[in-house]
Amino acid sequence: MKKLVVLTGAGISAESGIATFRDANGLWEGHDVMEVASPAGWRKNQHLVLDFYNQRRKACLIAKPNAAHLLLAELEADFDVTIITQNVDDLHEKAGSTKIIHLHGELFKSQSTLDPTLIYPIDGWELHIGDKCERGSQLRPFIVWFGEQVPMMEAAIEATEQADIFAVVGTSLLVYPAAGLLDFAPSEIPKYLIDLQIPRTNSLPNLIKLEEAASTGVAKMVSMLRTNL
Repeated sequence: MKKLVVLTGAGISAESGIATFRDANGLWEGHDVMEVASPAGWRKNQHLVLDFYNQRRKACLIAKPNAAHLLLAELEADFDVTIITQNVDDLHEKAGSTKIIHLHGELFKSQSTLDPTLIYPIDGWELHIGDKCERGSQLRPFIVWFGEQVPMMEAAIEATEQADIFAVVGTSLLVYPAAGLLDFAPSEIPKYLIDLQIPRTNSLPNLIKLEEAASTGVAKMVSMLRTNL
C-alpha cells in the first residue's frame, strides 16, 4: 500500500462550521488571537482563555465531518493514510481516520500547567478554574499556543519524508513550522495542493493544484488517485 500523507488546516474544518481566524485580521471569534492562544494571554486572564475554549468545545460537540473528512477516511481502503492536522477539533476522528497527528493539540484534552506530560481527556465541554492535575496544578487547554514548541513536529516530518504521495488541504501554508512540511516531502512524489487560495509554491516539482474548497478539491484528488491505482 502506498503511503499517503495529508496535511490539513482550517479550511477543511470551516466547511463543518468551525470558526477560523486566518482571514479575520488576527481575530478569532472577536478576540485578539494572542489573548486566547498564547502563554501571555493565559497568565493575564485564565477565565477568558478557559471560557473561550469551552465555547469552541461546545460548538465542536455538534459539528459533523464534511465530505472532505469522510473521503480522506475512506481512502484508508486503498492507501496507508496518515493525517497531519493543524486543527484541534476531532472531525477527522469522527470521520473514521485512524492515523492522526495533531500538531497544535487537541480540544478535548487538558494539560497540567506544572507538568506538560500530564494530559487528561475532558468529559463534556467545560474546563474550569479549580480543575487540577494529580500534582495539584491548574489544568489548561491541551493546545500548542503561539510561541510554544510543537512537540509532534518530529513525528510529522518523519511521516512526510516517508510519503509516496503528499497532499495539503485547506491551509494557507503561512503558519510555521507546519508550513515547512511540504519541503520535507520527497521531490519525486506527487503533491496535491487543495485550497481556495493556493499559496505561492511554484518552485516545487510535481505539484497538482486544485484551487477549490476542501470538499470538492478532495473529491477530485480521490478520483485522480484511484485512477492511478
